[in-house]
Amino acid sequence: MTALESRDAEVASATVPADPSTPVTGGILGSAHRALSIGIVTVVLLIAFEATAVGTAMPVAARELHGVALYAFAFSAYFTTSLFAMVLSGQWADRNGPLRPLATGITAFAAGLLLSGTASTMWIFVAGRAVQGVGGGLVIVALYVVVSRAYPERLRPSIMAAFAASWVVPSVVGPLAAGAVTEHLGWRWVFIAIPVLVVPPLVLALPAIRRKAAGPADPAMPAPAFDGRRIRLALGISVGAGLLQYAGQDLRWLSLVPAVAGTALLVPAVLGLLPRGTCRAARGLPSVVLLRGIAAGAFVAAESFVPLMLVTQRGLSPTLAGLSLAAGGGTWALGSYVQSRPRMEPYRQRLMVTSMVLVAAAILAAPSVLFPSVPAWTVAVAWAFGCYGMGTVVASTSVMMLELSAPEEAGANSAALQISDGLSNALLLAAGGAAFAALGGGAVGILHDGASAPHPAAFAAVFLPMAAVALAGAWVATRLRTD
Repeated sequence: MTALESRDAEVASATVPADPSTPVTGGILGSAHRALSIGIVTVVLLIAFEATAVGTAMPVAARELHGVALYAFAFSAYFTTSLFAMVLSGQWADRNGPLRPLATGITAFAAGLLLSGTASTMWIFVAGRAVQGVGGGLVIVALYVVVSRAYPERLRPSIMAAFAASWVVPSVVGPLAAGAVTEHLGWRWVFIAIPVLVVPPLVLALPAIRRKAAGPADPAMPAPAFDGRRIRLALGISVGAGLLQYAGQDLRWLSLVPAVAGTALLVPAVLGLLPRGTCRAARGLPSVVLLRGIAAGAFVAAESFVPLMLVTQRGLSPTLAGLSLAAGGGTWALGSYVQSRPRMEPYRQRLMVTSMVLVAAAILAAPSVLFPSVPAWTVAVAWAFGCYGMGTVVASTSVMMLELSAPEEAGANSAALQISDGLSNALLLAAGGAAFAALGGGAVGILHDGASAPHPAAFAAVFLPMAAVALAGAWVATRLRTD
């Protein structure tokens, strides 16, 4: 974009974040916001469809690529690279507006899907997931900046609820569609087909973003320069997390070398990129950021292993294993809707504490299906309750982060929230993957006759620690308010 001095007054005024005291007619689908809302919600819809579809196809992809031992890596690679992209996106959006990082991110997201879909080995598949993570990191932070600039404060809970609601249809249709495609056409088409759907939301959303959220946050001030230190810290956090993941998968004494190097890179980067006091759960914004990471990391690390557990331990097809998570899309949206109601605002912190208890209980209940006497549908019921809790917590942390951020800090704080989310995902997936591999999880296989090699302890070693992490999040949720 051009420098601030060359922008005309009309464009400059459009970049000013919405004043919550300014009267606004209509909701997020009113004439002032309709095109933008439909466009960005569709972007989230595609991300949601990809997430549910990939989770369904992953057990078959890992088996055919002879990479079950790298199963967790295929998920965590996405989050590792997204960490760097989140910081880059936050600074890019604060300096030039969210348009360019959003467009670049969607392009990278599609390229990563194509790379994974055409992979001949598991490591190439993981590389595709890493490229996809770059795109996802750019997109998610840019979307938060769009919400901060283009929507008045009274509409932000509604657009966050719409983001959550956009997971409903993919959560129901995604596993069924991905399972059918995987079984009849092959898992590769689950990845290759999704990029085709990227163009329509780009055509609809990008012009609206250019009108409503272009340029720096404050047109009266020069555009901020890129903070080279934060970029270096972001690179350190990604490389450090990647080294720790590699060490966790290797499980040899020699792996202590990358583990120590990863820790040396990761610790200063975390302290430099997250709000001061995050690691000790200081009240206010630091605890909001910490809670987001705890909730997302524990839940995603557990959920990633649910389809594999059901396919290998209970003999379910990929379609049925994916459908066990389908009800969660509706309850996730319900939880997000509940938190968006104005009358719930005084009870937001109490609601989040209860929600984290639900998340912990759901994760704890999932491995009960390792006992043959427990019906496989128990996971579906438990996950529905867990997703309700996650819908409340994820949307509420996003709303509280924006409430506690000055307009010019929205990009950096959005990046911090997503860094906490992505870093926790990567580290807890790495820890879960290491525990899974250490107890024989890499030997889990799907035999041609439908039988499975039973390694229930490997799955229990993932779910039980994640339930404890989620329960710790219930305590952090008591520290979100400063008063």
